[in-house]
Amino acid sequence: MKKNNGLRSNKGQALDSTMVAMERMELYCKAHPGSPSAARRPQLFFRSHLWIALLGPSVEKGIVGIGQTVEAALRAFDAQYLAGLRPPAHGLRRGLYDSRLNAA
Repeated sequence: MKKNNGLRSNKGQALDSTMVAMERMELYCKAHPGSPSAARRPQLFFRSHLWIALLGPSVEKGIVGIGQTVEAALRAFDAQYLAGLRPPAHGLRRGLYDSRLNAA
């Protein structure tokens, strides 16, 4: 691999990509200051041509957003975060309470 300023070229590209992703996240957060992404600042990863915004120890245990761009991943993260805050639909709660009343 060709060296450039003491770094291998592929590492330099990775550093450039990371800096660009951080800048894009910063712009997204400035444009959406009240969003979960702006408040929680999830980690960003690039895997298999997709961006992943993750808050938590893993994809399985955390809140995750996946998209083809940094912005798409952050929008998906915001949607997942907010979906986790919403209470169950009214119909589901009523059915649960009705079944308890009928069981008594």
